[in-house]
Formats: sequence, structure tokens, C-alpha cells
Amino acid sequence: MKQQLQLPDSAAIHLLLGCVMAALWGLFAYRHMLAFHNTGDWSYLMVCISETLTATFFVFRSAPATVSADPLDWLFALAGTFTPLFFAPASWGLLPAAKALVFVGIGMQIFGLLSLNRSFALVAAKRKIKTRGMYRLVRHPLYASYWVIFTGYILANTTWMNFVLYVMTMGFLFVRLVREEKHLALDPAYGQYMQQVRYRVIPFVF
Repeated sequence: MKQQLQLPDSAAIHLLLGCVMAALWGLFAYRHMLAFHNTGDWSYLMVCISETLTATFFVFRSAPATVSADPLDWLFALAGTFTPLFFAPASWGLLPAAKALVFVGIGMQIFGLLSLNRSFALVAAKRKIKTRGMYRLVRHPLYASYWVIFTGYILANTTWMNFVLYVMTMGFLFVRLVREEKHLALDPAYGQYMQQVRYRVIPFVF
């Protein structure tokens, strides 16, 4: 059975993660607020809002009963969370109109966060299982929203560095999702939820 780490033992780690996230978010926000000021492109402001929502829900998340102590769970969770914060605005895009996907993705993210509420987590953790709202459609609506947001962003802000970060982020998120479900499935209630909602991210596809 996968190891579990009791919350009191990880308090210092969560504090450190909060500080790192705050620093990276500050740099990300500065870049995109400056791009919004210089170009008037609202997609930059919306991406900034998206990452702010993630950071806010992370800070005010509820305390879990247990947190996975598997190093790989931590590695992929942190990599998938922090890598997008290195995205940078670009003066050229392969498909500039794709910035509309950013708005669609953020709408999905907001509904997903409202459905999840304070059960938000970076590393796989046991909290109250959410089965309402968007969680009636797919088991991981937030992952779906991130994929839409990041795809729209990279198509509208195409550079080699952004592309490499995008590929890394997509890979990290996929592995993170699979490993997270393995941890959550240790709870029989979540196993039952998986039977009720069969698709992870995209209804009738995956």
C-alpha cells in the first residue's frame, strides 16, 4: 500500500511550497500584467487571473487527513504546478485566435474550483470527495481547464521555450493525474465514484 504522510509532519514543507509558489507567481504576474499594459490584450490578464485563482485556493485549502509521501507524487505534482509559471508573453503566435481558448478554459477552471471548493490540493491527498458540479461530468475538471488554457496560450504565444514548457507541463499533468487517482482509489468511496463517473478529463473520450 502506498505510504501516507500525516499532515503535522508536512507543515514545514507546505509552508516552503507556499513561499516558492508566491515567488514564482509574482514573477509570472509581473510579466503578464506588463504585457497587458503594453498590448491591451485581455488574454494576458485572464491567464494572470487563472494562476492567481490556483495560488489562492492552494493557500486556503482545507487540511487533509493524509498526504501521499511517495516522492514521485511530489515530483510530478510540483513540476506540473510550477512549470507553467515560467510561460512568458511572446510577440508572435502560431494561431493568435486561439487566445479565445484561454477565456473558455478559465470559465471551466472557475466552475471546477467552485465545485471543488477548499478541497484543492497539489499533491495527492485524502479530503472529502467531491461529486457535484463539474465533478458529475468528469473526475478531473481542473485538469481539463488547464489543458485548454495552456493550449490556447501556447498557440497565441509561440516560442521554443514556451513550447518546451508546454510539452513538459502536459506530460507532468498526465502523469500527475494517473498517480493521483492511484492514491485516491485506496479509499473505497473514491473507487465507487470512479465507477459512477467513468471519464477523467473529456466525456466519452478519456
